[in-house]
Amino acid sequence: MNPRMAPRMQSVVRFLSFLACAIPFVAILGLSFSPENPTDRRILVLVDDLAIKSSHSIYFKSLQSRGYQLDFQLADDSKIALHRYGQYLYDGLILFSPSIERFGGSINTAAIAEFVDSGHDLIIAADESASDLIREVAAECGVDFDEDPGAVVIDHTSYAVSGTDGDHSLIAAGDFIKSAAILGSKTVEAPILFRGIGHSVNPANNLVLKVLSASPAAYSANPKTKLANPPAIYGSSISFVSIVQARNNARVLISGSLKMFSDQFFLSGVLKAGSPIKHKKSGNEQFLTEISKWVFHERGHLKAVNVRHHKVGEVDEPLMYRINDDLEYSVEIFEWSGASWEPYVANDVQIQFYMMSPYVLKTMSTDQKGKYHASFKVPDVYGVFQFKVEYQRLGYTSLSLSKQIPVRPFRHNEYERFITAAFPYYGASFSMMAGFLVFTIVYLYNK
Repeated sequence: MNPRMAPRMQSVVRFLSFLACAIPFVAILGLSFSPENPTDRRILVLVDDLAIKSSHSIYFKSLQSRGYQLDFQLADDSKIALHRYGQYLYDGLILFSPSIERFGGSINTAAIAEFVDSGHDLIIAADESASDLIREVAAECGVDFDEDPGAVVIDHTSYAVSGTDGDHSLIAAGDFIKSAAILGSKTVEAPILFRGIGHSVNPANNLVLKVLSASPAAYSANPKTKLANPPAIYGSSISFVSIVQARNNARVLISGSLKMFSDQFFLSGVLKAGSPIKHKKSGNEQFLTEISKWVFHERGHLKAVNVRHHKVGEVDEPLMYRINDDLEYSVEIFEWSGASWEPYVANDVQIQFYMMSPYVLKTMSTDQKGKYHASFKVPDVYGVFQFKVEYQRLGYTSLSLSKQIPVRPFRHNEYERFITAAFPYYGASFSMMAGFLVFTIVYLYNK
């Protein structure tokens, strides 16, 4: 080979090597979350043991059957990362590693919090062996697990009967949140098998919701030790499964039981204490499948398009309005069904015409095809107003639309020449003039 050609060949080889590495990376980015296709597609699953991949196979297969690409990694693998070159490699994260003390690679609590803050979704499953790291991640999401080591939820009234007696830490739960947007339209008939640690949520935090709660008789304690003091959390304040929808519409699912995702719990029959009905199969599969659709934006994700406003009888948007103008406002709202955008139909979408406070607040009408519209008169106040739609409903992503528009008063040549309400004053003026004329004639010509 010509010695002068050797450096050029080396450059070509390096360039081809770069392309070989870059093309898979670009392909990964092409699968990422986008506003037009909001369903997460590439999900990182961190586990303590790769055996979870087979022991929880039904749950994972349900995700894969809906088009998700799962990347299974050991939680302490030194090569794992959530982002590279400033771009996130995954749309969602599943933490099935309750006992992990330290994540590998560049993942830590701050990285997971930043992952959620950037709009990505998260599922956390813990158990009685939950490490301080997992508790810290859950606390960042507004959930506090019971701090008593080895504590599990115990219920002497709502446990699942097995054999001659029952394990009172194996609970048959059925206190669900009432929301079709979160759990789907089909009711979960069979109880949910739960064995694990309970957690509490701050009632003042309106971003965290309890999806599956304990019965009033439940309490959290270590079954291997004698209960000397009242339990830290008890009754309906114990949450088995909670969800978080952040202000950026990122979604988080937090469960106190990893076993409730397992094939064993999915396929087990359930006989709840005190109930004569034995269910051949628990409701775990239906419950967790439906709630995973919500977490990964297959349901309850809204978008607004074609926001328009104009004067009645016109089609073009004006640069400003005049006081007392009649106007029309319209917007189209759609919900993501997991595969396509479908019209969102509701009767509680409101429009505000806002300046410091809403001067107009009106519920919009819908054509049942996703289009909402309202007509109203501009207030008799001039200034800089905003059209505002603030839509927040349980289980749905929030919509916040605003558009600024100035409102001007009448110009000097736009007022009515003769105001009806002023006719009495007009009459008084002319009558005074006529009276003065009569008085003058009488005074001048009368001797």
